[in-house]
Amino acid sequence: MAEIVVLLKPALNPGMIKADAQGNLLVDSIPLKLSDIDRNAVQLANDIKSKVGADKIIGIAVLTWGPVAKRLKDAESSLREALAMGVDEAHLLADDKLIPGDPTTTAVALKALLEKIGANPKLIIAGEATVDGFTGQVPGRLAELLGLPYVSFAKKVEVNGDKLTAERDLEDFIEKVETTLPAVISVTREINAPRLPTLIQIRRAFKKPLTKYTLGDLGVSIESISNILEARVLAVQRKQVIIEGDSLEEIADKLLDALVNEGVLKL
Repeated sequence: MAEIVVLLKPALNPGMIKADAQGNLLVDSIPLKLSDIDRNAVQLANDIKSKVGADKIIGIAVLTWGPVAKRLKDAESSLREALAMGVDEAHLLADDKLIPGDPTTTAVALKALLEKIGANPKLIIAGEATVDGFTGQVPGRLAELLGLPYVSFAKKVEVNGDKLTAERDLEDFIEKVETTLPAVISVTREINAPRLPTLIQIRRAFKKPLTKYTLGDLGVSIESISNILEARVLAVQRKQVIIEGDSLEEIADKLLDALVNEGVLKL
């Protein structure tokens, strides 16, 4: 098999959401991390490379959260994790004109990046969705732009020569499909258990190539078609009511009365 390409996403870390007192999401202050399901995609690329062979595994990414000057270090760290997991080289397109990202623009940018690096992959693997946007649209849109068959929600994949068979998890049932390579696939979390990189692999990752590009480097003109007008989280304000009494029974009765008055309980 020739090259395997893995789509990587420096995504907003949902475990470190930050918001102000009014519930406005502080997007620029939320750190980035490698999207969780991308780890499954990298692991599948490693497994296929081990079983049937591949020249190399290439990771490509588009930075969709900005500004670039502030986010670039986080994005590089995300890709270094993929390099530590087994990706041989990584390529990052970072340009403020692509921010904030959207599925359409991101797919166009990924296609331009593939053309820039001269990649000719037999297989392009992505996670079924990213942990911040979760649209699940980018791999399908990229497949359409490249004119390649697309298999989504794969929970099991086998490659035999130029044939790929996959079991697709469609919630109500499992669908088994077959397609010819080259192709684009997206995988679910259930497809494997990503192996954590060792300390040696992490150190080696810093010696692997990570190349950064702007739209000017690619010689293309692309601009994000989205604009975030407002992003909010559910802001919960406590009433900070203190219930006092001379006995536990009195406190319990007052607590029940308060919950009834708030409509939490009905007696």
